[in-house]
Amino acid sequence: MGLAQYAVMARGHGWTVLHDGSAENDYETKEAAVAAASLAIREGHEVHISAPDRSAGNQTALGATSN
Repeated sequence: MGLAQYAVMARGHGWTVLHDGSAENDYETKEAAVAAASLAIREGHEVHISAPDRSAGNQTALGATSN
């Protein structure tokens, strides 16, 4: 199996996952974006996922907007 690389990135008020030059879906939290990216693990790929710290996006640990 191959290597799958994902980068979680802030987009608007949420998050997206950059993979193979494409960022197609939006997620409310960084945690949700990482969960979506981790599906490649089930397919047997080696997976590298990067996610920014709390200083990015909504500046909360999970990146969710605080109410």
